[in-house]
Amino acid sequence: MSEATHSKDSPAVSAGMSQFLTGLMAASCGLIVANLYYAQPLAGLIGDALRLPPSQDGLIVTFTQIGYCLGLLLIVPLADLLENRRLIVTMTGGVAVALVAAGTVTSGSLFLMTMGLVGLASVAVQILVPFAAHLAPEASRGRVVGNVMSGLMLGIMMARPVASLIAQFLSWKSVFLISAVLMAGLAVILARCLPSRRPGVQQGYGQLLFSMLHLLLDARPLQRRAFYQACMFGAFSLFWTVTPLMLMGPRFQFSQAEIALFAIIGLAGAVAAPLAGRFADRGNIQAASLMAMLLSAGAFAATWVVPESWFLPVLTLAGVLVDVGTSANLVLGQRVLFVLAPEQRARLNGLYMAIFFVGGAIGSALGGWAYQASGWRLASALGCALPLLAFLVCLTEKKAK
Repeated sequence: MSEATHSKDSPAVSAGMSQFLTGLMAASCGLIVANLYYAQPLAGLIGDALRLPPSQDGLIVTFTQIGYCLGLLLIVPLADLLENRRLIVTMTGGVAVALVAAGTVTSGSLFLMTMGLVGLASVAVQILVPFAAHLAPEASRGRVVGNVMSGLMLGIMMARPVASLIAQFLSWKSVFLISAVLMAGLAVILARCLPSRRPGVQQGYGQLLFSMLHLLLDARPLQRRAFYQACMFGAFSLFWTVTPLMLMGPRFQFSQAEIALFAIIGLAGAVAAPLAGRFADRGNIQAASLMAMLLSAGAFAATWVVPESWFLPVLTLAGVLVDVGTSANLVLGQRVLFVLAPEQRARLNGLYMAIFFVGGAIGSALGGWAYQASGWRLASALGCALPLLAFLVCLTEKKAK
């Protein structure tokens, strides 16, 4: 896994990671990644306002996901080729422009295109994460990456309730315009505060993309960790797709504000990221991975055995455990990948994220279908099966070369 020609990174990255820089990167990850999720609870409002057919409301999320996946595969690898600070600032500014467009267009088709651009530019977050790994010393790399990823998880979990509350008191367009202002300000701060890093890889863009195919075929740790996290993120996406449907239904009759409050419980999952990083720094990666998988599987199973009066509190706890397991396993996987080849970190991270993001899309689709077909019992059974599958495959890891 070595490049044909490479040199050392620029000296600017040798200074390490200060607490301020770690906090800035964590906050940046949270603010940027939130743009992928603002539209999810607002799809119905946006569809009505832009006269989209109800059957096409789901395309709002789909176009954002497509843009993000394209960015992971086509833009994130550039972090192994181009100066990282400039690339991050450029993409963050691009998010701001796309968000302004999303908050001002009046055509449904144009809005879908702008959401694709929002997803595409939001991959800046997946350039920041390997950048943090480059800056961190080997002994504390897991802890630093975990701290940065905790900001990312906070952004994911806060995006939905924040969007719902802003839309309730202002308008859905205000969500995107407020975020555009935040992205513009963040681009300025990152331009001033991030150190410069010039990668040593000497390849053309085409060669860089082709090398990702070799990484995918040859890097067994990437294959395993991407499969584990695809299962975990599939269960995570299934849970957060199905539970709002169930809570809004006749069984509980939650309002939009009550669902927003329920979603806030996911913030507890963010604490798992730095803890998982510390476990990884001590060499306990497989044991911690197995524990994370069992937590997620057990969270779904726990809802099957409680009486009706206890179902909602146990469902709340299940949400916390699913988030904890998913965020912990995510960081553990990155800790494994980021020691393979420093000059290939961005490509490894891009492949890792793209693969498990597909797992999340599959989990959402399965969850929606299962809930409509047979309610929570079938949906939660699938949610339990996904991390259990990862657990069984992870048990074979000691025998793998």
